[in-house]
Amino acid sequence: MSLLPFDQKEGYLWLNGKTVVWKDATIHPLTHGLHYASSVFEGVRIYNGKAFLLSEHIERLHQSAKILGFKIPYSTDDIITATHDLLAKEKIDVGYIRHFAWRGSEQLRIYTPTPSTRLGIAAWAFPTTLFNIETKKPLKLTSRITWRKPDPTTAPTVSKAACLYPICFMSKHEAIQQGFDDALMLDYRGLIAESTASNVFLIMDGAVHTPIPDCFLDGITRQTIIKLAKQLGIEVIERHIKPEELAQTQEVFLTGTTCEIESISQIDEQQFEAFGPITMRLIAAYRDFVAKRTAANS
Repeated sequence: MSLLPFDQKEGYLWLNGKTVVWKDATIHPLTHGLHYASSVFEGVRIYNGKAFLLSEHIERLHQSAKILGFKIPYSTDDIITATHDLLAKEKIDVGYIRHFAWRGSEQLRIYTPTPSTRLGIAAWAFPTTLFNIETKKPLKLTSRITWRKPDPTTAPTVSKAACLYPICFMSKHEAIQQGFDDALMLDYRGLIAESTASNVFLIMDGAVHTPIPDCFLDGITRQTIIKLAKQLGIEVIERHIKPEELAQTQEVFLTGTTCEIESISQIDEQQFEAFGPITMRLIAAYRDFVAKRTAANS
C-alpha cells in the first residue's frame, strides 16, 4: 500500500501562531533551519484523543532550542493550548504530534545575531500496538555499522536537534541493507548507546541495565520506564555497558515515543528471549500508566 506524501495530506496544522490548511503550509527555501540544521523538534503520542506527556515534551523543546542558541517565542502554556486546539480540529483518536522550531530566513549565514524563530505543530493518525502487544514482532539489530554517537564536545547531544539525525537515518539504512530491522549504535568510546532513535535496556539476572545518557538523548519514555521499574521493585542500573556484555544478557528492549516498547530477539549473532518476563511486566506497567494519564486528562 502506497502512503500519501506528507505535503498532500488533508487537514490543518499550526504554523507561527495560526491554524493553516495543511497543503498551504510553506516556508522559504532559503531558511536557516534547512541549510544549517538550526532546528529542534519533539514527537508526542496521541492516545484516546489526548496528547501524552505533552508538558514534558514541550519543556524539552524549549531546552533544546536554548542549547542551539535560539528562543521559541511561545511559552509552554501557549504551545500546549495550541496543541489542544489543533487536536480538537483534527479529531485524531490515536496518532502522533510533531512540534518543530527553526531559525527563519532573514539571514543565511553561520552567524545570526538576531535570528527569528518559527514554530510549527502537525498531528496525524499513527497506529499503536501498546494495547495489542501480541501483534508485535521482535526486532533484530546489528552493531556492525559505519557510524557512532558523537562525543558531546562535538555535537549538542543532549538536545533533540535535527543536526544529530543524519547518522541515525544513515545507520538505519545500513542496518536494513544488511537484513536487520535497526542498528544498535555504539558511542565514540565503543560503548553501547542506543538504537537509531530509541533508548536501549538490557535484562541481566533480573536487573534492568541501561546506558548512561551522556552522549545521547535521555528519552522521556526512558525516564518513565525507569520510574515504573523501580515502582515494581525491579533493580535499575544506569552505567556504561560494553558490547561484549550482551553475552550475559537475557532480554533486550527499546523505548521511545514512536516505538513505545520494542522487544529485541537478536543483536548480530547474539540471541535473546523475545518478550521475556521482565519486558512483559514493564509493557503492562507502561500500558496502565498510559491509560491512567490519558483518562486523567479527559
